[in-house]
Amino acid sequence: MTDEQYPVLVVGAGLAGLSVAMFLGVQGVPALVVERHPTTSIYPKARGQFPHTMEALRVAGVADRMVEASPPDSGFRIVVAESVTGRVFQDMLIDGQPDFSQLSPAGWANASQERAEPILLARARELGAEVRFGTEMASFTQNDFGVHAVLRDEEGERRVRADYLVAADGHRSPIRHALGIGTHGRGDLDRSIGIVFEADLGRSGFGLYYLRNRELPGGAGVVVSTDEPNRYALSVGYREHVTDAEWLSMIRVATGVPDLEPVLVSEGVTSGHTSARVADRFSSGRVHMIGDAVRVMPPTGGFGGNTAIMDGYYLAWKLAMVLTGEAGPELLDSHDPERRPYAEILMEQQYAAFVRRMRPDLADETIATDVDPVSTLFFGYRHLSPAVWLEPDDDCAPLENAEQPTSRPGSRAPHVLLRKNGASLSTRDLFGVNFVLLAGSAAEKWVAAATNLDLHIDIYRLGEDVEDAEGRFTKTYGITDRGAVLVRPDGFVAWRAEAEQGDLAEAVNKILSRT
Repeated sequence: MTDEQYPVLVVGAGLAGLSVAMFLGVQGVPALVVERHPTTSIYPKARGQFPHTMEALRVAGVADRMVEASPPDSGFRIVVAESVTGRVFQDMLIDGQPDFSQLSPAGWANASQERAEPILLARARELGAEVRFGTEMASFTQNDFGVHAVLRDEEGERRVRADYLVAADGHRSPIRHALGIGTHGRGDLDRSIGIVFEADLGRSGFGLYYLRNRELPGGAGVVVSTDEPNRYALSVGYREHVTDAEWLSMIRVATGVPDLEPVLVSEGVTSGHTSARVADRFSSGRVHMIGDAVRVMPPTGGFGGNTAIMDGYYLAWKLAMVLTGEAGPELLDSHDPERRPYAEILMEQQYAAFVRRMRPDLADETIATDVDPVSTLFFGYRHLSPAVWLEPDDDCAPLENAEQPTSRPGSRAPHVLLRKNGASLSTRDLFGVNFVLLAGSAAEKWVAAATNLDLHIDIYRLGEDVEDAEGRFTKTYGITDRGAVLVRPDGFVAWRAEAEQGDLAEAVNKILSRT
């Protein structure tokens, strides 16, 4: 049997796996994706795409598709309540998402996972990925030269060799277990069972209702609207062998409509655990893990699905640069130190929200305080690893106030309005594929240095290639007219020179782990 050859093998075709395949395609690297299920997700799961996620999706050409897949904009409500129609304990969000237009050129989308995954799938295939459903990875081994996997489908087994394996195989992650990598965190919090039902509740727009009601199993529940009008999903504490009559009773309690006659959707019954845990490591040799394989959180915040997509975005460019020889393989060692600390912060934030909204009985002194301002969770996390050239006075804080950006290496390159050929654009619109040098108007030294790099790099010099639309670029980025900033393909600052001090070539060689 001859091994099939691929640069990257991705196991799992959920949000994370399809995203990494899509973003690898953006970089010109074809991936093989295998998924044991016959299709993408058919159940109501994660919903919504945050602005920083939409920036990445714009790079791949699917941001507009996500907007089109979102429900009509007729209201957006998240509350803690006794029931859908009953007493409200806390209004979490009413009539729209936060306005982050000063921090990002992208808006929000509200596509559900069952609509988002087919969009990612189609685009990944358009960009060269091969995706096989009904196929599982039976086993794998790795060595210094690659990964060897045995795949199994209805026709039998076949062998595949890949340079790298990406584990996007879900919260149970057989790959993570095979590698002997454990997890840490709060553990399993709740076990639940859910059903999809149809009923006219007189509600329009998107609604997410966290319920506190002693008449529900476990004293709590969640009702969420779906993409279909008058179709909802209910989740409550786990019970064995729930009859239709019992579901009817629970739906009436959860909606607060005692005479409601809902239609139960038979294929909508699900069960699962609410957990809070993070993998002890995100990488092992030539295997790199993303999405639920390394991070599971209560669904009280919406970061799970978004972070799965962004995991793929942040990993893909590194894999591509190593595979094309532009970077040394040690660049991939940055995956764990850049993504795990953020995952741990998000896990604790969403656990704290879960306790406040649904399980106040779990409250104790270990509960994390809210990150303030909340925009910091979206735009203020930092990537701290050898893949950035940290400045000597850097305090290595994992978060910074996104509304007071520092532009220091390891931080997100801020949104600043520019003009190019008479058209308005954001600095953020320049990122996503190659390294980018943003240079001051008198930064001839850095433009020349960047031109001589053995690197795919886009160079923009103020006053020549772009104009500073608001006169705040140099101040925001912390440089003078003679300075420059090097930004990674993922939009994080890799290196900065306030004026003419420093060595760009030395920094690039270190950042990309070139020997």
